[in-house]
Amino acid sequence: MGKGLPCFVQRTDCEAGDVSRSMIQRDKKNYSMEIIPLPMEDEVKKTLSQLKQMVVLRDCNGVKTLTERMVRDGTDLFLILNQGLIPGMLEASERFRKGKFFIPELLMSSRALKIGLNILRPLIQEIRKDVLGKVVIGTVKFDLHDIGKNLVIILLEGNGFEIIDLGVDIPPEKFIKAVEKNDAQILAMSSLLTSTMSWMKFTIELLHASGMHRKVKTMVGGAPVTPIFAKNIGADAYCREATSAPSTAKKLLGIEEDGRADFVK
Repeated sequence: MGKGLPCFVQRTDCEAGDVSRSMIQRDKKNYSMEIIPLPMEDEVKKTLSQLKQMVVLRDCNGVKTLTERMVRDGTDLFLILNQGLIPGMLEASERFRKGKFFIPELLMSSRALKIGLNILRPLIQEIRKDVLGKVVIGTVKFDLHDIGKNLVIILLEGNGFEIIDLGVDIPPEKFIKAVEKNDAQILAMSSLLTSTMSWMKFTIELLHASGMHRKVKTMVGGAPVTPIFAKNIGADAYCREATSAPSTAKKLLGIEEDGRADFVK
């Protein structure tokens, strides 16, 4: 994930010791993790629902097994992504927003999501040859949060964008160099702290100073970011939530007219 996060998020099996296992058991009270054969007519719908719940409940082994099984059975890859894995992460994020989940639980759901995504990503890349655009994305300087950013990346990749993920704690100079090196059409920045929001402004100012602002669009997001702030710093678009990122990016490039993004120019 990134430095500063609990060590358990580096474990590929999602096990985080007795405390994390107890949290998982708490949520399993009314849910059976056993993968049960279903009638063919309802199998896909019910299996997708089961996959969603496995992400919510941080069951990494279950996510891996079920995702691989659906791939073998020929289930549409985007169906697995958009109706199974992503809804699970969105539900986990919503529980976090309502105070029903805490950071450790959210991080483990993110880990489960990544395991499923790692199975799908190379397969999706094989069948989706056309790239809508290149997006350089990162969390701004002095900010180590990346859950929202990673969800945006998943959604953008699933919609045909090529992603250059710089990670977290990214200074303006690194953003600009990455945009130039990769000939990106969009620069996306995330901030989860009010104390780091100003680095979005500094990055956009440097982008203007370099002259690249004429061919690169900028979009910003994160919990403390608002449409007014985005307008004041000169961003081209603001995303209220991760799910609006694909439509925002498409509209910035003139690909799609509809979406829930706020365009601030």
